[in-house]
Amino acid sequence: MGIEAWYIDSSDEDQRKPHKLNPNQPVSLEDLQKIGVLYWKLNADIYETDPELQQIRKDQGYSYMDIITIHKDTLPNYEEKLKMFFEEHLHLDDEIRYILDGRAYFDVRDKENRWIRIHMRKGDLITLPAGIYHRFTVDETNYTKAMRLFVGEPVWKAYNWPADDFDIRKKYVASLQGS
Repeated sequence: MGIEAWYIDSSDEDQRKPHKLNPNQPVSLEDLQKIGVLYWKLNADIYETDPELQQIRKDQGYSYMDIITIHKDTLPNYEEKLKMFFEEHLHLDDEIRYILDGRAYFDVRDKENRWIRIHMRKGDLITLPAGIYHRFTVDETNYTKAMRLFVGEPVWKAYNWPADDFDIRKKYVASLQGS
């Protein structure tokens, strides 16, 4: 199964729920690509030796990697961290995540500023472009294990919305004009 994404409702209900509209309004991989989101489906069971992952890392320049487990028993200040991850923000660099186990959601803004929810499952590798507004949460299973990849040394700084004055945001918005 490939990536699953959809437009979400504006409910304040638990962020870990799917929040699908009724009727559902799915978003295709092609539509995600138009806003700069890249996606690969890999075999997470062999991530340590996977030649496909090694090739992607080489091609994309992903030189740094670490692994984070997001679960109340493994992540200090779990609830506080989840709230922080779910604040709408952007980064000055691409955000690259590979789900090794569990499930999670990335929400991204489309060109019309509507939220799209991307359901991430084991084996999903995603790149969110620098400058895109997004947020992250686990789903109702409250667990995911993810590889975080970076070009060069990791930069952990997030800039919460609004951050429209950053050059990277302006560059990102300009890149959408042609799509």
